[in-house]
Amino acid sequence: MSADLDTGVEPTAPVWAVFGDLMAVLLGAFVLVLVGVIGVQMELSARLDDEVRQRQEETQRRKSLEQALARPLAQGTVTLVNGRIGISGSVLFALNSAQLQSEGREVLKSLIEPLSDYLRSHGQVLMVSGFTDDQQVREGNRKFADNWELSAQRALTVTRALIDEGIPSSAVFAAAFGAEQPVAPNADEEGRARNRRVEIAPIPKPSAAAESPDE
Repeated sequence: MSADLDTGVEPTAPVWAVFGDLMAVLLGAFVLVLVGVIGVQMELSARLDDEVRQRQEETQRRKSLEQALARPLAQGTVTLVNGRIGISGSVLFALNSAQLQSEGREVLKSLIEPLSDYLRSHGQVLMVSGFTDDQQVREGNRKFADNWELSAQRALTVTRALIDEGIPSSAVFAAAFGAEQPVAPNADEEGRARNRRVEIAPIPKPSAAAESPDE
């Protein structure tokens, strides 16, 4: 009778063994999370260090440019804001004209030596940008269709003048912005005069063009 009641039930695993396996799984998960967190922190730290380094280099470049332009800045013939050299349009050109005035040419000549030294030491190029106010080109002026064309021609005129005075042609290029990106409201003549300007900005050299994909 007792033999019939013995069903041969297998003994259960000890509780401590199950608990140990659970703890091992939890510990493994914790280690994976910890490794992931450390990896993210290291990546963020590296990015922060790189950003700090870039800002320090940019600050140093701006200081170097300010030192190079100390004389024209002291004379008040140019401005320097965020690394961009600004020249009033009225100094360079008559209203609605792209012909360089003698005063403007003298200002550009004063920039040649410091800009040449700066470009050689920093390996950068110059972007010459033309800007206008928001007023339409004077009626009867058949030379320019609109402010885009006027700003483009003024930028080209300054670019060619810099090249004529000794800046390598490979180290300078022109850009036109028309009435876009004003630095003052166009509500009065004072604001419009500030917006009629040419800016010269040293920028990093463009990277080498990637190889053309097979057609």
